[in-house]
Amino acid sequence: MTVVLTNDDGIDAPGLQALAKAVNGKAVIVAPQQHQSGCSHQVTTNSLIQIERRSETAFGVAGMPADCVRIALAHLCQGVELVLSGINAGGNLGVDAYISGTVAAVREASFYRVPAIAVSHYRKPNQQIDWNMATRWTADIIPKLLDLPCEPGTFWNVNLPHLKSDSPMPEMVLCHPCTQPLPAQYRVEGDSVHYVGDYASRDRTPGSDVDVCFSGRIAVTQIRL
Repeated sequence: MTVVLTNDDGIDAPGLQALAKAVNGKAVIVAPQQHQSGCSHQVTTNSLIQIERRSETAFGVAGMPADCVRIALAHLCQGVELVLSGINAGGNLGVDAYISGTVAAVREASFYRVPAIAVSHYRKPNQQIDWNMATRWTADIIPKLLDLPCEPGTFWNVNLPHLKSDSPMPEMVLCHPCTQPLPAQYRVEGDSVHYVGDYASRDRTPGSDVDVCFSGRIAVTQIRL
């Protein structure tokens, strides 16, 4: 299987390294040169896009996550059968999917009817992610999702919970995306405002991906274009 890995945290991010380990390094990495978190589905069409070859199977792209997938499919790789994006350092739950560059990458792949999975790791405030544990969980999840039916024009969005290191594999739950808004709270500083919304205090519809992940289980949603 020809697999492409990407993300929105940048090609040097530990989450991308964890994702590569989850597939035993059997993939081509095409990822942004710089951190592009929260860029949504932005693409570059009016300027040159530099491509830095890091190795025979790794390319750093001076663009956005969606650019990376476009370039991988159109220019760098032949016969791509799967696109994986992540592992994002932070959740991409519910309405986050509209903001996330991680999710935009797999959405771009699904435009071309290429199977795709986004993987993110919810992060509790002031706590570190155990990337080795995230690797193990992701290595277990990917084959399971590939065995499930996924119609063309859909993709998987996976969110790992933030548990203590060496916790047992949590339950994987197929659920629906939460449609509640993110906290929209700001601190006024003169003529400016600074966002101070608390991600962890967001509304969570019972049974939705936010509720599942925040309760310590792996939330998996199938999103249709």
